[in-house]
Amino acid sequence: MLTLPELALQHITKKETMKEIKYKNKTIKLPFNGADYGIDPLEEVTIANRFTGQKTTMPAFAAAVYDVIIGAEMMEQWDMVRKGLDWFKQYFAEQYMVVLD
Repeated sequence: MLTLPELALQHITKKETMKEIKYKNKTIKLPFNGADYGIDPLEEVTIANRFTGQKTTMPAFAAAVYDVIIGAEMMEQWDMVRKGLDWFKQYFAEQYMVVLD
């Protein structure tokens, strides 16, 4: 029997067509289909580094990717962590350096 976090990860990694979002005149492929990108995925939110407290802003859809990375790390789902980190480096390098590096 799967635990609730395992069920959530299974939902997030389900094979489907990758969703895309328009942000600052760019089309960005979202890395996790089952993630909750929020009611207003373009809303700017503030995220703090969990170790240093340093803060940065990013759109809610990027914060959702951040949340998946942290959850996957807790569940030791290293392929998912790597996928999220690679996505962040590609699309939000500055924010990556603040909250994930």
